[in-house]
Amino acid sequence: MNTWDDNEYPLTYLITFRTYGTWLHGDERDSVDLRGQNIYGAPRVHPNKQLSRLMVENMKHPPFKLDGSQRAAVEAAIREVSEFKSYGLSAVNVRTNHVHSVVHANSKPEPVANALKAYATRRLRIEGLVQAEQKIWSRGVSTRYLWQERSVELAIDYVLNGQGEDLPDF
Repeated sequence: MNTWDDNEYPLTYLITFRTYGTWLHGDERDSVDLRGQNIYGAPRVHPNKQLSRLMVENMKHPPFKLDGSQRAAVEAAIREVSEFKSYGLSAVNVRTNHVHSVVHANSKPEPVANALKAYATRRLRIEGLVQAEQKIWSRGVSTRYLWQERSVELAIDYVLNGQGEDLPDF
């Protein structure tokens, strides 16, 4: 049995991005340093009160969380861009402070993630659900390359069923 996959692109990507200011370096959760350590297996940024305080002080906007109407608009935008750009959207789950999606594309994941965030931002602004100057998304995204069918199945299950209870429409 051949276990080596020589495709140029994986079967899908698990793409996650967060809302602005809701997961800062140094808080009680570990994080990834996007400016130099965002390498598979690299050490994570551990809780650090001084760093957490500095991150809060440096924020230029208040933290942003999505309400029910905003979450629905973000999901609709992700479905729209996926159809428009012929991405294979296998799963999406928009939470109050982050978005998970399982997406197939014959490209690197960063342009896909940028399109998802851009369409979502545009939809929120067009529908009047956020102010023009509102900072919605944090910088960067998490991208996981899924090369095996089992990995894709697990990612879809995680996105659809592993996020906790359904959120109410506030």
